[in-house]
Amino acid sequence: MEAQGAYGGGKAGGAFDPISFVQRPQVILRAVCWLFSIIVFGCISSQGWLYDEASKKNKCLYNGDSNACNYGVGISVIAFLASMGFIAGEYLFEQMSSVKTRKHYVLGDLGFSGAWAFLYFVGFWYLTNQWGKSTSPANEYGVNNVQAAIAFSFFSIFTWAGCAFFAFQRFKQGADSAFATNYEADSGMPTSFPSYPGGPESDQHYQEPPFSAGPQRGPTEFQAPAY
Repeated sequence: MEAQGAYGGGKAGGAFDPISFVQRPQVILRAVCWLFSIIVFGCISSQGWLYDEASKKNKCLYNGDSNACNYGVGISVIAFLASMGFIAGEYLFEQMSSVKTRKHYVLGDLGFSGAWAFLYFVGFWYLTNQWGKSTSPANEYGVNNVQAAIAFSFFSIFTWAGCAFFAFQRFKQGADSAFATNYEADSGMPTSFPSYPGGPESDQHYQEPPFSAGPQRGPTEFQAPAY
């Protein structure tokens, strides 16, 4: 069984095992997030716009709302870059010897993943609402791509939420292990202390001073010196 280090990672400096690395739930979810982000911004970028002869401009198929297309592409491009960054971070996580560095990484992962799950939730409803108000384009141009972007925005909510969940589990594990370590260190303190001087126990172990071992002489035993 692999030895666990701080925040659920392996011991720093251990040998890298590519098989176990790609089998980690965090790495698998990151790869799925990366794939979904490509699908979303690829579908919108390729056929999410239609050239309008009247205005001589490209028109977003989501009810002509360019903000909807830009929003879907924007969050997906950032998700694409972030997914690659977090996959690299998972590889470097085992090399982080500092507990504080691992903690910062886990907190960053938790915050970003939670935020992007929320942004994809907003994006899903935004795109769905605008598409529901749209008129069908001529020759059904881009319909499949637009609907695929909506579907994979919905799926991305759960993949990013899963990443946030695993990051929270890591943070909780790291916090619990840090508390347990401190508690075990404190439990090494002595549970009993010697009683105060003059107490019952000290009376039992009392010993006379070393210079009081000689014969005791009272005031009546005085002898005058002989001259």
